[in-house]
Amino acid sequence: MFEQPRPVPELRIQDDQGHDLTLADFRGRVVLLNVWATWCVPCRQEMPTLDRLQARLGGRDFLVMALSIDRKGAEAVRGFYREVGVEKLAIYVDPSGKGSRSLAIPGVPTTLLIDREGHEVARKMGEAKWDSPEMVSLVERTMRGQSARTADDAR
Repeated sequence: MFEQPRPVPELRIQDDQGHDLTLADFRGRVVLLNVWATWCVPCRQEMPTLDRLQARLGGRDFLVMALSIDRKGAEAVRGFYREVGVEKLAIYVDPSGKGSRSLAIPGVPTTLLIDREGHEVARKMGEAKWDSPEMVSLVERTMRGQSARTADDAR
């Protein structure tokens, strides 16, 4: 968690139909942006937990955006999702890798928690169990507009 929310550079991505999108298109929702690749072993283990988090909390207020940096694009992601049993995550791709560079992503998986105003409030490098009680609580606090510091102070 960051002391203060950080600005997020404009991120241009595509959905599974090839439509161009930016993070601004999702403003008003809390977004858990996970940058990953099909060839990444920790990503393979992490992806089902992201799928379960989307199933549990996803909707008009929250989205897990699994952003693949695979050069083969949406088709590679479709096959991967079938293989590991992902059902709830939409497909988002950045085959150019420009987005991950603009976000200063050192490697995959890296995950950013972005608040409703489009600011990064937390970052996790490496694999996580996103459907664990701790991670679900972090997302729910962010959805309520609370930081980890605010929640800790309230105890």
